[in-house]
Amino acid sequence: MKRSYDMVILGGGPGGYTAALYAARAGLSVAVLEKLSAGGQMALTSQIDNYPGFPEGIDGFELGMRMQEQAQRFGAVTEYAEITGVDLRADPKVIHTSEGDYFGKTAVIALGAGARKLGLGNEDRFTGRGVGYCAHCDGMFFKDKTVALVGGGNSAAAEALYLSRIAKKVILIHRRDTLRATKIYHEPLMKLPNIEFRWNSAVTELVGDDRLTGVRVQDLVTGGEELLGVDGLFVSIGRKPATEFLAGQVELDNGYIAADESTRTNIPGVYAVGDIRTKALRQIITAAADGAVAAHYAEEYLAEQ
Repeated sequence: MKRSYDMVILGGGPGGYTAALYAARAGLSVAVLEKLSAGGQMALTSQIDNYPGFPEGIDGFELGMRMQEQAQRFGAVTEYAEITGVDLRADPKVIHTSEGDYFGKTAVIALGAGARKLGLGNEDRFTGRGVGYCAHCDGMFFKDKTVALVGGGNSAAAEALYLSRIAKKVILIHRRDTLRATKIYHEPLMKLPNIEFRWNSAVTELVGDDRLTGVRVQDLVTGGEELLGVDGLFVSIGRKPATEFLAGQVELDNGYIAADESTRTNIPGVYAVGDIRTKALRQIITAAADGAVAAHYAEEYLAEQ
């Protein structure tokens, strides 16, 4: 079995498959290593309305499959394997997987970053059924409804502002007595009539049958509990990039791969695309843009070797 390629891509999300598409069209041999299915986290979203070209929206799993098929049309191959380790300073770069080692003259890291969860017992059951982790992705499903949002940092504040323009009411739940977000967010949030605050509070239980219908909230000062009826809950308590096995391999910044808009890392021939790298906006379209950029610089790198 052939395991040596011009480019090995770690992760089959929108960033990974866009890199595969551009690289394969440029005549490079490309392998995409994916653990589960095409699309990454995108595949878990039932309706995507903010990716251009689909006026009626599209299912995330279907969009992932289309991206995969398009890259494979030009010769990219997909290998289903779990990545267990890497040696990115080797020549060629070595990617250890559950199915054996793969070798690439260049490597594109596109493993994404998952949302940090509350850790409640039935959280997975309600994910996509009232519980979400990206207001900009799923907020429109709650137009003129009541939603709760957990968090107090910049991302949570930005998502609360966004939801306030869509939902009838937004209940912001935060463990402290003030937001951790920068001051620029405080005044606009406080002025909005449809935002209600639950300070020094934490969600202790998710309530519902087929869908979420409420959240139980505990006052961390008094210990008292209250059941809030909500149509949806957004969790914005940070993200966790999939970089645990990269420590000592590439430069990290707060857990994310340090890479600018060129997507180049501190290791020549290694690129980081999508949610896993340091960037201002983590969306499908920005991940796809990263993939195109990475393929461009990888092609340039190979031409110089």
